[in-house]
Amino acid sequence: MRTTRVAFCSLFAAVASVALAQDATAAAAPAIDKGDSAWMIVATALVLLMTPALALFYGGMVHKKNVLNTMLMSFIMMGVVSILWILVGYSLAFGKSTNGFFGSLEYALGENISLTTPYGTQTIPAALFMLFQMKFAIITPALISGAIAERVKFRGYLIFMILWSLLVYAPIACWVWNGDGWLFKLGALDFAGGTVVHLASGVSALALCIALGKRKSLTPPPNNITLTLLGAGMLWFGWFGFNAGSALAINDVAVNAFVTTHLAAAAGMLAWLGAEKLRSGKATAIGGASGLVAGLVGITPAAGFVNFGASIAIGLIAGVGCYLAIQLKHRLGYDDALDVVGVHGVGGLLGAILTGVFANVTVNKAAVEPALADGRMALIMKQLMAVGAVGAFVFVASLVLAKVVAAIVGMRVHDEAEEIGLDLTVHGESGYGFEEPTNGHSVKASVVEEAYAAR
Repeated sequence: MRTTRVAFCSLFAAVASVALAQDATAAAAPAIDKGDSAWMIVATALVLLMTPALALFYGGMVHKKNVLNTMLMSFIMMGVVSILWILVGYSLAFGKSTNGFFGSLEYALGENISLTTPYGTQTIPAALFMLFQMKFAIITPALISGAIAERVKFRGYLIFMILWSLLVYAPIACWVWNGDGWLFKLGALDFAGGTVVHLASGVSALALCIALGKRKSLTPPPNNITLTLLGAGMLWFGWFGFNAGSALAINDVAVNAFVTTHLAAAAGMLAWLGAEKLRSGKATAIGGASGLVAGLVGITPAAGFVNFGASIAIGLIAGVGCYLAIQLKHRLGYDDALDVVGVHGVGGLLGAILTGVFANVTVNKAAVEPALADGRMALIMKQLMAVGAVGAFVFVASLVLAKVVAAIVGMRVHDEAEEIGLDLTVHGESGYGFEEPTNGHSVKASVVEEAYAAR
């Protein structure tokens, strides 16, 4: 009888210990928060809106014979990158990494991405985090397209961006945002993509400008500046999801990022217009649109780390800095059609460095206090190391990929196609419902395309 009681007590103790262990594990694991999830669904939709907004922003600034081609280069990324991301891109960026440079294939083909449990210590479903990050992966290659507008082969562009998304963007996202990434472990700060999105797209744009060469006409008349203004306004609106959504919860950091994003955009617009007025005597609509985007780019890496006053300073510096940067492209001899290098490359660089300058523990103690453990200069040096490593890798990789794609299918359109326009020669349609005459004759798209394909 005593033996039975002892056995029963032992069994009871074992069951109790297992239950307690399960309770402890459950307590340690974060729970899905419905409020955070609802906010992140909205933020994800806002970030997706930014790609059509970018299409309008870019589309209004090119010649009317290239408006559809330019806009489609942004739109097509919503299709191409979405499939790439679920197949393998997300896993390369956010899968467990043993080397700090790229993730495993644990999430390939959409496997192991839970609808009911979080990714890491988050309070939103892992599938929602994957979808949110997908929108960043979509807009980043779309940003690059503005630099090479009006002269790049559409199929060459598509092949390049497929390779670039997998071999360049996904590894950089792993470096900076994956908990196993080497820049993440170094302590470099990038709240919403100053290095991953903007610096990477700007540096890649520079590499492609060099690889493709200049357009035949460097100053085509913008076809519809009202489209550009509409696109800029939609970008400003969508950017709240981009930056405030990067808090991954509806909390004080998200609210701070929302406010700093708005203030930096306002300051960037005013700074650009002021610089433009001083230099040329006129404040232009395109200048206002470009300035607010410059402010948004500059605040992106810092939005959840700096206070309101610092965000205004970042916007002002980015507005003037990006304006001055685009004045250099003619002196340096590269043809950046829509100023991707000057706005996104330089803006991302300035924003990343200024994040180190202005990061404030009262805004985000969890991230900033460890980053400042060795002093502010140490953090600034880490930011410089991050932009240097990302910039060097992206530039070399983009040049190599451009050379490979050029050798296989070509990257630069033929002179005839550039003269006639890519809307007709590539897509067989016109953005404004009419065929543009060339040398006094109406162009038949099918004939042009056949001749172009035969070359």
